[in-house]
Amino acid sequence: MPSRLRSLLLALGLVLALLAGCSDSSAADRNVGDKVTRDEADVLAELLHQDFKRGGADFVESAPYGDGAVLTLTGEVDFVRSIGRAQAVTTFKDGRPDETRTLFFTPTDIWFGDVPGLPQALAARSLPDVTYVRRPMVTSAEGTASLVDVLAQLVLNLSARAGDDPRAFLSGDYTWQGQRSIDGHLASLYSLTGGKTVAVSASDGLLLQYVTPLPDQNFEVTITLSHHGERTIDVPAAEDTLNAADQPEIAAQVGV
Repeated sequence: MPSRLRSLLLALGLVLALLAGCSDSSAADRNVGDKVTRDEADVLAELLHQDFKRGGADFVESAPYGDGAVLTLTGEVDFVRSIGRAQAVTTFKDGRPDETRTLFFTPTDIWFGDVPGLPQALAARSLPDVTYVRRPMVTSAEGTASLVDVLAQLVLNLSARAGDDPRAFLSGDYTWQGQRSIDGHLASLYSLTGGKTVAVSASDGLLLQYVTPLPDQNFEVTITLSHHGERTIDVPAAEDTLNAADQPEIAAQVGV
């Protein structure tokens, strides 16, 4: 994994081990908790590199972060250019209406669309109407990162420009956890350190799902990938974007 990606994950305290794989023997011959095999280690070492080589994927990412509240990002990611696009929906079980935002994100910036109150705030200051507000992406190393920042960064870091050393996956920390179906695809499951798990397509060795707890939180984030392939995603144009650094009062008013 490139140093930029690794340092970012370490800063979040969410180290993404390059894990997943296909069993080189029948599941009937395995016991849950068995160490990964040499062939599996080869697949695991190339997992995030395969995401990069495929170019991108669709994704659904969910985080049940509060009492009955769930934040779900549904969209697509360009792993080559490190750009994502998603609809972020927060649902509540207490009867409150859903909250929906449109997001674009890169390793350095995040754009918010469908922001309530933005047109009124702009009009009150006689500023041109725009659709998006952009601010820097926040990591835990820079302060308290919001959940949406954490989720965006997790998605972007599910790829690597090069593979890893297969020998790193032959320790007892990485074990086979059986098989199950994910979105109609048979997947092999593997456990990682720190309560993380990955699921890998049994047919082509591509990453199907990554599940991780967050530091100092009592919930898990689940990312499911599908339809791996090239993506072309362009961030919003400058003329349709308000830079939060230029208008901090507006950004604070609309909660960006």
